[in-house]
Amino acid sequence: MEILETFLSYRGLKTYVKIANPRGKNIPLLCLHGGPGSTHNSLELLFPLAERSDRPVILYDQIGCGLSSLPDNHPDLYQKDFWIGELENLRQKLHLRRFHLLGHSWGGMLAQLYLTSKHRRGVVSVTLSSTLCSASQWREETHRLAKKLSQADQEVIENAETSGDYHNEPFHQVSQRYLKLTVSDFDKNDPRVPECLRREKRSGIVAYETAWGPSEFTPLGNLRNYDTRPSLNTIHCPALICYGSEDESTLLQNQTMYEKIGSKKKLLYEFRGARHMTYFEANEEYLNLLNGWLKENDPR
Repeated sequence: MEILETFLSYRGLKTYVKIANPRGKNIPLLCLHGGPGSTHNSLELLFPLAERSDRPVILYDQIGCGLSSLPDNHPDLYQKDFWIGELENLRQKLHLRRFHLLGHSWGGMLAQLYLTSKHRRGVVSVTLSSTLCSASQWREETHRLAKKLSQADQEVIENAETSGDYHNEPFHQVSQRYLKLTVSDFDKNDPRVPECLRREKRSGIVAYETAWGPSEFTPLGNLRNYDTRPSLNTIHCPALICYGSEDESTLLQNQTMYEKIGSKKKLLYEFRGARHMTYFEANEEYLNLLNGWLKENDPR
């Protein structure tokens, strides 16, 4: 399968782009990774869709992580309007007149922000994968999920939130246990794990802490007031909303998006037994679902 790699300029910086099957005949799929700052790497697990449905599958590293520019000395850039602008810049420079849009986790937040902004040009369907529509609702749900941890772990979280000290080893260890519970748990040294998950990546730590904050549980960065619930009714393209049954993106959050989104055609889907990285833990089911959804919503 042909793979194209390129860089696009944006406000004097560079966005790294990777496209599978760039000459595919059907409507492209543009994917937005999580984080902020988690890189495109794991979304390469979606590349089989490029051959199955003969379409370009487009991934990119948002500025602030991966192979894109890292303007960490200007953290003021790491905010929603900058990343919306980067997405629109990519759409224009890749000449995407029509495309399917998929966003996972923070990428799903970015997709919603894009679709409820003045841009939202050319999107023929959207897939909101393990994401959220409200930072405050996310906080409530992560604290509910954290009750599955030990009492000692819950006290570490409470102490960090009381003191404002999130950069200590006990909190780091508790966070890792929470992520294993709700996000994923795999050994990067295991050769059975896909290469794109084992590959070293340049995570956007400054981007993450600036926009989201130092805690997975409580948004403290500039996205702390994120809430698309009042504007989801302005999204009218077909919408697939999916999540895992063991996901930190919970049933409540996904039901909220499903109920409030204005699309006449929409589907809510749960991957049984999967955590946040549904496209890894339920890979074949995810690919089959998405392949059918894209074909069904390709313009005739």
